[in-house]
Amino acid sequence: MSNKLDRRDFLKKSLAGSAAGALALSLEEKALLAQESPTKPVSAGPAGSAGDLPMGKIGTLNVTRLIVGGNLTSGFAHSRDLIYVSGLLRQYFTDEKVFATWELCEQCGINTAILRLDEHVIGLVTKYWNERGGKLQWIAQVQITPDDMSDLKRAVDHGAVGAFIHGGVSDSFVAEGKVDLLAKAVQFIKDQHIVAGVAGHKVEVPVACEKAGVNPDFYMKTLHKHTYWSADRQPENDNVWSRTPEQTAEFMKTVNKPWIAYKVMAAGAIHPQEGFRYAYENGADFVCAGMFDFQVREDTIIAKQILNGTVTRQRPWRA
Repeated sequence: MSNKLDRRDFLKKSLAGSAAGALALSLEEKALLAQESPTKPVSAGPAGSAGDLPMGKIGTLNVTRLIVGGNLTSGFAHSRDLIYVSGLLRQYFTDEKVFATWELCEQCGINTAILRLDEHVIGLVTKYWNERGGKLQWIAQVQITPDDMSDLKRAVDHGAVGAFIHGGVSDSFVAEGKVDLLAKAVQFIKDQHIVAGVAGHKVEVPVACEKAGVNPDFYMKTLHKHTYWSADRQPENDNVWSRTPEQTAEFMKTVNKPWIAYKVMAAGAIHPQEGFRYAYENGADFVCAGMFDFQVREDTIIAKQILNGTVTRQRPWRA
């Protein structure tokens, strides 16, 4: 007899005899129990199915309004002053775990991933498509320099359906008055016949791009509230990449291009229920979220519930 107690068994046994227990379950836990006992599903509330996510368009692409991010599966995490997290991620996200996570994303209806451009990711994506039959669309995050934009073509050569300039690079170019380089990169991407984007942590990035007529197919811009306890206490150790959320939302009302919001959960400090709603209601057309495999189903259900319910927006959907 096995002494192992997996999570499903633990959930069932710990909740046995507790009338209030089921009410305290997260959506992910409810979905997990429902998979274990399909004849006695545990309700996840309205729109409890993870499939059939609403979509929007970026150029000619049909993109689900929830996109899976790639930092976690690449072993990177903004974790404030915790020094072990990235190493832990690299141990957790083996190739098989990455594939299982992406497969679960597809099962839940997510059709697009935003991933780094490096040899590790190229190898994973190629194997996932060719050997696992995966269908996720890949929008590549690309870093360029004033003298080298070759990685933009590299993204195309390895199957990316879109590419965008890394937020840190865009922040620096704008600060240095080099918006012309962003325009050059965007045009280069478009010339490869894939969708072109510009990311930025600072609102000055889309402001400068709009003023200069850079004309990307989409923007990526960080967006989250400062409602978590450490937001304004130790900014040098915190992940406050969205320092001006109100200003960002106000400016993006004037932008007639699709907007993918990212870092909406402030590196795990904000629950997706709150982070997703804040992003959608403040004008984002899409949310990019890094997800562990055990979070995918719950996050998808949350996004679907929000999008299929009442979303109070001042900015029209631009995609």
